[in-house]
Amino acid sequence: MLDPRQPSSPPTATEPDPLEDTLGLKPRLAALLLLDAALGRRNGLEEATSAKSFLDLLPRERAFARALTMATLRHLGAIDRLLAERMQKPPPDAVTQLLRIGVTQLLYLDTANFAAVATTMQIAASRSATKPFKGLVNAVLRSLSREPPAPSPPEAYAPDWLYARWRSTYGEAADAIAAAIAHEPPTDLTLRDPAEAETLAEALGAVVLPGGSLRTARHGDVAAWPGFEDGRWWVQDFAAAIPARLLGVKSGETVLDLCAAPGGKTLQLAAAGGAVVAVDRSAARLKRLSDNLARLNLSAEIAVADAGAWDDGRNFDAVLLDAPCSATGTFRRHPDVLWAAKPSDIAKLAVVQTQLLDSAATRVKPGGRLVYCVCSLEPEEGEGQAKAFLARHPDFALEPPAPGEAGAPAAALSPEGWLRLTPGLPEPQGGMDGFFAARFRRKG
Repeated sequence: MLDPRQPSSPPTATEPDPLEDTLGLKPRLAALLLLDAALGRRNGLEEATSAKSFLDLLPRERAFARALTMATLRHLGAIDRLLAERMQKPPPDAVTQLLRIGVTQLLYLDTANFAAVATTMQIAASRSATKPFKGLVNAVLRSLSREPPAPSPPEAYAPDWLYARWRSTYGEAADAIAAAIAHEPPTDLTLRDPAEAETLAEALGAVVLPGGSLRTARHGDVAAWPGFEDGRWWVQDFAAAIPARLLGVKSGETVLDLCAAPGGKTLQLAAAGGAVVAVDRSAARLKRLSDNLARLNLSAEIAVADAGAWDDGRNFDAVLLDAPCSATGTFRRHPDVLWAAKPSDIAKLAVVQTQLLDSAATRVKPGGRLVYCVCSLEPEEGEGQAKAFLARHPDFALEPPAPGEAGAPAAALSPEGWLRLTPGLPEPQGGMDGFFAARFRRKG
């Protein structure tokens, strides 16, 4: 182990100046701020990337800062294990954060070793909280650059408490779920007109997935991609598109989308021809939905309200409830959720989900459908809610999907009749987010 007080030699004079062939310190300092925000509070990363200080960076600086932050979050568990093995005791938080981005550059990005070490050392020397630990930072990074570690086991990538839950729920499949944390996912698109799938797939270098989603290896500014300005598609994970398809909305049917923002499912329901009402408590997030409706030339009625207390007496042919949840299934695109979640969150959110489900049930016409979904891997938020709902509401019956319906992999259909989608399933290639979805029909 390394002693924080241990002296260490500075970078040698023969090494190139890292500022000559890298982006330098500014985006790395920005990455530290993003990392602090992501680990400090829920939705902190989203807020930090919307801040003026971040948006004032050059586009290539923003891109590098975000890539560095996301790679650090995807490998955070493994990085912290490597650091713990090399230090006698944890250093102050500021030093740990700096070491994390240094290790990420060394092991998980294409940054040259000399640039990763030298820029990290420059930041260490420039800050009062890290300057006394320059020797430690240099020693740890140089140790890893000389002797890269063996690949980390899957369980290293998830918080211990979450991996233990997944192991209890999914058995050996927990390893495939945890292993997916480290990998950047492809980009999935949902089409306004499914008949354009082949044409848009060719234009975007994409493949057509079951259910009609497109999957492309493209990343970056989606607004510059073919078909965006024309409103022919929107970004939506393959798994996230399945619940709205389960409703089977037909043209002219009345549809209620509860907890609708940011609105991908609302767009699906409107594109299917439904007369959609979208309800969410966040006016800011509904603004994003309004913008997308305009871009796609679709329409929906929007209501800013608490979904459980919405004062409206209408009943609907179809109701979709995408309930607030721990969001542990979204870690492929939002790895920060793993580190922001707490064990107590799941029980608290389950209470909210129960209340929202009971409210949603009152808004379904006799003979109508209700789809409940959460982007969570935790059974209390999915399977447990479905079982308890049926026990409380004898006027509803579970309506299992047919094999392959909505594009869902056959392996996702449970014996009970609901869908459990996980990032560890072998299909489709490239994975998907974790989701639970159950369809109910109100007895006529």
